[in-house]
Amino acid sequence: MTTTDHIALDHVALHPSGARLRVPSFAVISGAQVQQTVLGRQKNIVQVVQDAYRLHGAGLTVNPPSSFLRFPDRRSSRIIGLPASLGGTAPVDGMKWISSFPENVAFGIPRASAVLILNDPATGYPFACLESSIISAARTAASAALAADRLSRGRSRPARIGFFGAGLIARYVHTYLASTGWNFEELGVHDLAPSSASGFRTYLEQTAATGRITVHDSAEELVRTSDLLVFATIASRPHVTDPSWFAHHPLVLHLSLRDLAPQVLLASTNIVDDIDHCLRAETSPHLTERLTGSRAFLAGTLDDVLAGRVAPPPDRTTVFSPFGLGVLDLAVGKYVYDEVARRGELRIIEDFFHELNRYG
Repeated sequence: MTTTDHIALDHVALHPSGARLRVPSFAVISGAQVQQTVLGRQKNIVQVVQDAYRLHGAGLTVNPPSSFLRFPDRRSSRIIGLPASLGGTAPVDGMKWISSFPENVAFGIPRASAVLILNDPATGYPFACLESSIISAARTAASAALAADRLSRGRSRPARIGFFGAGLIARYVHTYLASTGWNFEELGVHDLAPSSASGFRTYLEQTAATGRITVHDSAEELVRTSDLLVFATIASRPHVTDPSWFAHHPLVLHLSLRDLAPQVLLASTNIVDDIDHCLRAETSPHLTERLTGSRAFLAGTLDDVLAGRVAPPPDRTTVFSPFGLGVLDLAVGKYVYDEVARRGELRIIEDFFHELNRYG
């Protein structure tokens, strides 16, 4: 079976030797189709993400550094390109192109928007463009839920969760935790924007979340009263600097990567998704490496934990800082594509590839 057997086909090319190579047709998958596909399948998505982590750990992926497009006249905004290649039994290449424009929120539209391009490994032709803000949120939340499960083993399962930042990612993380068996006695929320904190509280109430819900005005209070912390902010530099806030040794999902000062990381057990990727772009781990001149503060990767090579001690704060790997987007995007194709709902753009004969 060739890789293109999983892809809608449009044109068959013949090599002089008689070999066949098929050009895929091109499909566009909308955000509504993506959401329909992932909704209610959180456990499946977590498994897809775990499989991608294992392939990455086994060296069966290509995941170059992300490219950051920044603007001198819009310093808070950026667009990031994440090229990647995923191996295994269902290989796929591609790239996520995701923007972050924080000023959008004041106008009532989401901060982030994204597309994902999937490429056929046999021909290099792109065969799908998917709305990817949902895919990005889903893979981030699935990664967080996977890490929460595996990193909490060997310690008392967290009963008090705190959300530091109350946007889309926080909502998805809560959904994925709830869908994979987590229940909490207390749910804390803190956000610099009172309207965001209030809106997230309303969301939690509407989902009939078990446990008492508290909006904290103080960041310190949220940290000190949470056994599981989810950082999902847009911080560009560390703003949580006091290691004593973490004296109760919580499990920290440091998804936004730039919230914690090096002093906090140095007092913790640190797990990342990929060491080289995480130690760049002035993330908190990158700043810690600069400060110490060493990577010794890192205990290992999530794949090391999955494989049993690393087991964080229960009597120490554990911080998971995932840079966000493009291979995860590919894995979830390919899952979505296959499900939409299976339902017969691919929207093919006819004649998208037009010049297919070399000499006309």
